[in-house]
Amino acid sequence: MTEENGNDEWHQWWDARVAAIETILGRVDDTVGHALVPFDLGTDIGGAADVIYFKNVIPGVVAVTSELIGRDDQVPNAIGNYELAICHRADEPWGANLISRLAYYTLEAKLNPGETMDLGSATADGSSISALLFFDFGRFEVLGRKAGLLLCMGITADELAACKEGRREEVEQALREQGVYPFTDLHRKSVLTRRVGEPSAETAPRRAG
Repeated sequence: MTEENGNDEWHQWWDARVAAIETILGRVDDTVGHALVPFDLGTDIGGAADVIYFKNVIPGVVAVTSELIGRDDQVPNAIGNYELAICHRADEPWGANLISRLAYYTLEAKLNPGETMDLGSATADGSSISALLFFDFGRFEVLGRKAGLLLCMGITADELAACKEGRREEVEQALREQGVYPFTDLHRKSVLTRRVGEPSAETAPRRAG
């Protein structure tokens, strides 16, 4: 393949990918977060995925990687070939930077809706968010390929522990009911009303008498 043909194919996938995402999130913003080192040069030398932004679908900003749909080397998940998304209530570089780097991980392992990931050292300084919970954020086709968006949503340590206890649906429901979903709020309290490991009213043993 010549360099010219390669560029034509890249632009074809870029345009088709963005157009498909727009069917879910509305018109893309003119700003594109271009990585200083291109994604294809690899993470070892600091490569990262480009990020595009959407500001009309929620009262905030949706950042989305735009390097993955159309790649044969991504490990497909339940959605198919997918991009990563993260939502903030205002312009916040942390989330975009995170998914830009996390994009490489999708070439090695699948990330599925309903799964979690501990952030470790990637946690923002002073933030109460310590992990990600993944959601199916929309599906579509791009040039005949099944594809979609995987939302990466920040959760607290006790929300993560609850998910690991098998209480993920409870966490998801609380995030929605308390108006947190789909946003990653870096400084917030847990949405859980009881401590992880504490028995619920239905399961707690009753005292005699």
